[in-house]
Amino acid sequence: MKTHILLITCNDQTGIVARVSGAIFQHGLNVIRNGEFVEQESSRFFMRTEVEGDLDESELLNELRSHLPPGAVVRLAEKREKRIIVFATKEPHCLGDLLVQCAFNNLNAEILSVVSNHNHLGSFVKNFGYPFHHIPHKGRSREEHEKAILELIEPDQVDYLVLAKYMRILTPEFVAQYQNRIINIHHSFLPAFVGANPYCQAFQRGVKIIGATAHFVNEGLDEGAIIAQNISPIDHQFGLNEIVRTGHNIEKMVLARALHLVLTDRVFVSGNKTIIFD
Repeated sequence: MKTHILLITCNDQTGIVARVSGAIFQHGLNVIRNGEFVEQESSRFFMRTEVEGDLDESELLNELRSHLPPGAVVRLAEKREKRIIVFATKEPHCLGDLLVQCAFNNLNAEILSVVSNHNHLGSFVKNFGYPFHHIPHKGRSREEHEKAILELIEPDQVDYLVLAKYMRILTPEFVAQYQNRIINIHHSFLPAFVGANPYCQAFQRGVKIIGATAHFVNEGLDEGAIIAQNISPIDHQFGLNEIVRTGHNIEKMVLARALHLVLTDRVFVSGNKTIIFD
């Protein structure tokens, strides 16, 4: 039997769970996993329910909406691999981890291609059998560069774009076409250590923790809703190379964690933060 994921967000109201459960029962579906949460500050209700069985999608969704407060957002996501395109620049660690995970079916994703503004990683990507597209940015405005990217990726019906250390700032116009569908990873030294060589700056300041953040991309630089974060303690015994290696390992781990949550439909965006059913 097919498994579907029911995702609901609406204003909180007494009896929502009972009404949703009743509709699921009436349609002959079996609940195999369920999670609910009420955000007290906004009085907003969130629900993620995995059901199995044959269903008429439009009929079920219409019935559920009739039982929920006005403005409710209800959707069904079929359990399947998501179609992603990975963006990279020169650093291979995050990209390489994603390629390996996909090779062993650990990511719940199908990588359609890798796009880069440099050609450094082309042969590396092709060793895994994935298409690599080098779209240089030199001599082009940001808008011209992004237009060339869009012409390449728009026919692919992609679910998500993954920025695996892609060192280009996307314009608001580009981001708007993929709202809450672009995922970025970066070190967590911001705003203290900006610009080039953040790990070198951190080493010179004697930082005591290394961290990474994965988030959705919005029109603000590194200001989108956070999906996953982690840190690792370090001390004065760590040399620069050890700090860089530690940072790269955390970046890989946090990006993989964020993608697992997003690609298995466990993440709701609420304002500029996330509600996650893990």
